[in-house]
Amino acid sequence: MPDRQSRRSVLATIAALPLTGALSACSSSDGASQSGSTSNTSTISNKGAQRATHITFWSALRGSQEVVDAFNRTHDLIQVDFQQIPTGGQGGYAKLSNAFRAGNAPDVATIEYPQVPGFAIDGVARELTDLIGDGLRAKLLPQALGLTTFEKRVFSVPLDVEPMMLHYRTDLFQQYGLEVPRTWDEFEEAARTVRRKAPDRRLATFATDGAMQFAALAWQAGAQWFDTSGGAWNVSLTDEPTRRVASYWQRLIDQDLVFMNAVDSRQSDAQISNGQVLARLSGAWDAGAQMNARPAQKGKWAVAPLPQWDPAKPAVGTHGGSTFAVTKDSRHPEAALEFIEWQVSHPDALRARLSSGSSSQYPAAPGLVAVGRKAFDRSYYAGQDIYTVFEEEAHKIRDGWIWGPRMTATTKVMQDGFARASGGQGSLVDAVRAAQQGTMPDLKALGLATTERSS
Repeated sequence: MPDRQSRRSVLATIAALPLTGALSACSSSDGASQSGSTSNTSTISNKGAQRATHITFWSALRGSQEVVDAFNRTHDLIQVDFQQIPTGGQGGYAKLSNAFRAGNAPDVATIEYPQVPGFAIDGVARELTDLIGDGLRAKLLPQALGLTTFEKRVFSVPLDVEPMMLHYRTDLFQQYGLEVPRTWDEFEEAARTVRRKAPDRRLATFATDGAMQFAALAWQAGAQWFDTSGGAWNVSLTDEPTRRVASYWQRLIDQDLVFMNAVDSRQSDAQISNGQVLARLSGAWDAGAQMNARPAQKGKWAVAPLPQWDPAKPAVGTHGGSTFAVTKDSRHPEAALEFIEWQVSHPDALRARLSSGSSSQYPAAPGLVAVGRKAFDRSYYAGQDIYTVFEEEAHKIRDGWIWGPRMTATTKVMQDGFARASGGQGSLVDAVRAAQQGTMPDLKALGLATTERSS
């Protein structure tokens, strides 16, 4: 089994240091190597090699096989062996954790943003700071790299970053005389109008399975659920911005202005397909998902910025997005990072991924936005250049957000609370309080120093 950092040392690395923001993330670390080459003449990973270095790659992302095929066709000295894995905590993540415990994790693995801290703490994700040079840093949106960086220590490389957006039915907005809401007050007024003019329809749905959507809304409002100041994991899921967001949605729910049900369900699919729901609040990626799921609604949807609490100080959170980690088990970390850099920043990589089907993922590398824009069929959105909207919103991602070490468990407790609230048992505020209470034992079980804050 390859030598690996102990959990305690990894905990000390992460828990004792504050998470940096975008400015720290985009600055180079002392002694960082320049791993900017993406050609097949790499001297880093294949110096003196006579045969190709083989690395393994696990991912649940659609289009990964096409990306690997394109890489292998154009690179002689590095070859990638790909394995498609299931999505979710009980699928790919469990498989990755089990493989690491057995000492045979892949060289490269796909990890979504909320899971990065946990895999770093567990020692699965290798620190990449000294492998990432200024060239790769310069290619990435600082807000994206900031989400995988702890005090200039990088643990994964972003592929895409998905600002929270407002997706809405243009035909139904016009039918009911609605303007696109710029603020949450205007959003509430639009919800009242829909409820009054069309009693069987609602402006939107509060997702009982949408802890990640709720996190993005709280993030936008200024919440800081986790931070690592003072050498401890400080947990504050019930801070004032979060309570404000929860109270806002609770009011809409209590006044029957929105639906409240799971969005990953047949019920929600029927509501959207039948025009019962006029708007969706989700990441940029969901524009492509909508195209694939409901082709008959072509020409009826548009994308707009998320409503703001204070338009003078615009901000958004993210919903969705994936990163690539080099695991501690990798015997070829330089070659692994070379493959990652090609995946996240080379136009041919994005073209290969998009060849597998319609997608509206927003690249973490701004230089690839033009590739995504060109490949996207605008006709579904009546010719709207949705990538221009995404681009504007991506730069509004509020800096400094940190995900917790055990987000899968945290979100499960929160969503259980949302489901109870939908049946009249408790409130959204109760759900986030329960999530905080449920989070603390997991962190303490990891040996982390912790504090709790409620305001």
